[in-house]
Amino acid sequence: MTMTEIGAAYDGRATEYIDLFGTIDQLAKRDHETITTWRDTTTGRLLDAGCGPGLWSQELATDGLREVVGLDASAAFVAAARARYPEVSFERADMADLPLEDESVGGILAWCSIIHTPPADLPAILGEFARVLTPGGSALIGFFDGDPGEAFDHAVHTAYYWSAEALGDLLAPHGFVIERAASRQDPGARRRQGDLVARRTA
Repeated sequence: MTMTEIGAAYDGRATEYIDLFGTIDQLAKRDHETITTWRDTTTGRLLDAGCGPGLWSQELATDGLREVVGLDASAAFVAAARARYPEVSFERADMADLPLEDESVGGILAWCSIIHTPPADLPAILGEFARVLTPGGSALIGFFDGDPGEAFDHAVHTAYYWSAEALGDLLAPHGFVIERAASRQDPGARRRQGDLVARRTA
């Protein structure tokens, strides 16, 4: 499964997705707190990898003090993000081939954007994260918490569970150290959600 195929799958559901999850108020308060708390620990340019319709990109840019770039495989999401948030730069891109220079961002948000990546393909994406992140920069990664690499049915396309420990094992060869990890299951949610902050130390 390529990013192009995943992007096309989201293109077909983009309007529905934006109606359901298109504003910050429609999302979990805990997610907002997690992302803004991390944002406030970062410096420099930020990357929203797998930005969807751009709502988290806009939230990263709300302090007005830094550049934010949002990348997504879905052309429909990128078009919607550009129309909604013209002050942020958005581009269609593959996370395994980021159109960014080496060590050019101070932080990477990948909020549930790796969930459709087959386990065998994930190391290449994490390697790209390491390449574009400055030493000392950090990545906030959101995922569904479960047996690592196990597939599950998703409304858009097949997705995969991960754990903080398993992701840490994949991140370590790229010079990352996990600084914190959390997991929760919100009332009424079908699955546990996890997130971690990994810092590039080398």
